[in-house]
Amino acid sequence: MAQPIRLELPPRDPRVILQSRLQNAPVEHAEAILSAYEVLQGLHDRGALELLRGALGSSDEVLEIAVDAANSPQSIRGIRNLILLVNMFGEIEPDVLKALTLTIPQALKSIGEQQEPLGLWRLATEFLRNQDTRRGLSALTTVLETLGRNLANKAPTE
Repeated sequence: MAQPIRLELPPRDPRVILQSRLQNAPVEHAEAILSAYEVLQGLHDRGALELLRGALGSSDEVLEIAVDAANSPQSIRGIRNLILLVNMFGEIEPDVLKALTLTIPQALKSIGEQQEPLGLWRLATEFLRNQDTRRGLSALTTVLETLGRNLANKAPTE
């Protein structure tokens, strides 16, 4: 009968493997290491490392100041408002927002090119004749109507 062959592997020392990898790292990653040194030197030259060292040394005080600032009513309201604005922009179709972002610079340019403001008669005839003007006023009226309805239905939260 066949006898099994005993396989005895020497125990692996993870420190030896890490030491080997550490010795080979400068050769394998020379360009990255040089770039990292340049970044470190730039941070040092501009005092950013000193700032970080100071922040780490006084981390308790920095954290306390940040928490106090975040607990103020203005900060809480600002964070809530930011979340509401993000949600509002998420509800707007990208094509509609694109039209709005293209329209505003065009309108401002047109306003800047006008020599004098339009007279009352010209405004009235523009409103009656120009379909785009009526469409814009209709959109503005719809926004104002919806805003008024929502303001009447909701009381301030704070």
